[in-house]
Amino acid sequence: MAEAEAYKGPSLIIAYAPCINHGINMGRTSEQGKLAVEAGYWPLYRYNPMLEAEGKNPFILDSKEPTGDFQEFVRMENRYNALLRQYPDLGKELLVQAEQDAKRRYQLYKRMAEQY
Repeated sequence: MAEAEAYKGPSLIIAYAPCINHGINMGRTSEQGKLAVEAGYWPLYRYNPMLEAEGKNPFILDSKEPTGDFQEFVRMENRYNALLRQYPDLGKELLVQAEQDAKRRYQLYKRMAEQY
């Protein structure tokens, strides 16, 4: 957030923000965010255009390779459980696709961070 605030121009912060409707203990939102990152559901990255002037890559991937279980993570939230209850086969298929998309996205971000 400090980088966004320091930038002379518009800044955007995109954050994972669990809510009561997710069906989680709201006293543990920090832990839920950590699990989201570990599962690869929510990668942490920054883009700081001021770094280009220093000859540095403006894209910084802060997340490490996911180590958590993506499927286990998403099944902790009501919205995904509701999908699985209402449409079991389609729900499973969509969650597998979401996991594959998250893995592809992480690999793309990793390549972007390695450039320069």
